Amino acid sequence: MSIASSPVDLDKVLSSAQLPALPQTAVTLIKLSQDPKNGPNEFAKPIEADVGLMGQVLRFVNSSYFGFSKEIASVKQAIGLVGVRTIKNFALWSAVFSLIPNPKFGPFDLKNLWQDSLRRAIFARLLGQKLKLANAEDLFAAALLQDMAIPLLLKELPEHYESLVERRSSERVRLSQLEQEIFGWDHAQAAAALVRNWRLPNEFAVLIERHPQLEELLGGHPPMIDAGCVALASLLPSCKDEAWEERGEFIDGAKLINASIKNEITSILTEVDASFEEFAPIMKLPIPKKSLVDWVAAYTQYRSTNVG
Repeated sequence: MSIASSPVDLDKVLSSAQLPALPQTAVTLIKLSQDPKNGPNEFAKPIEADVGLMGQVLRFVNSSYFGFSKEIASVKQAIGLVGVRTIKNFALWSAVFSLIPNPKFGPFDLKNLWQDSLRRAIFARLLGQKLKLANAEDLFAAALLQDMAIPLLLKELPEHYESLVERRSSERVRLSQLEQEIFGWDHAQAAAALVRNWRLPNEFAVLIERHPQLEELLGGHPPMIDAGCVALASLLPSCKDEAWEERGEFIDGAKLINASIKNEITSILTEVDASFEEFAPIMKLPIPKKSLVDWVAAYTQYRSTNVG
């Protein structure tokens, strides 16, 4: 089915979706973060009052993601060790995770989206750390949230997206390119609008809204390296893909971010796979059938078979 290009008002789409407000705990943490005088004591109180979130935070901090040798038993201790920003970002993602609807759209599976988002978030954080970026933890949260508008858009504009999904598969182009062609905006801009509507920190919106534009982000003066890490993460293969169509763009983008990173890609992806296996159970996500290292190995084998 083909839908003719016609303007669609993004604000109307988001307002008609009627997403619930963020949980009070997340709102409280955002307010606390606006005052630099607030520390572990202040942030621990609302988390400890939310039993579910407290359990998730402690499992998160005790995962191999951080690699502490001794078990962390209190929220205050956790915040003191990994920092206010890290815990706040994790709490925000947990809150958003619980709000995004499952649109029951064709083959779409919400858990696949969160699997992809988690792998990309771990990659963005790890890359930010290797590049010694001060906001590596914000890259984790931004990469987690970069595609959160997709299920909402599938639910609100099913006829349009039936055509877009078919074209994405047959034409092998990015979804964002087709969205710009049909709507004049894409899911990255929609996600940034959601972030602003929820009054989440604006730095997340800035990191999210241009993630389909890697070359433009890195070609500016100065280049936006932090947003570039989020954009590069978006080029990782999806759990449900049969081919890694953006692998060339991914490798080229890694070179643009930092020439030496290209030689570390396999080791970085190995670390991402290991962190994912430890972290996924915290959010009740299954392990993907094909790891990122498997994707690299499959491509290497394909090249050796076809080049010879």
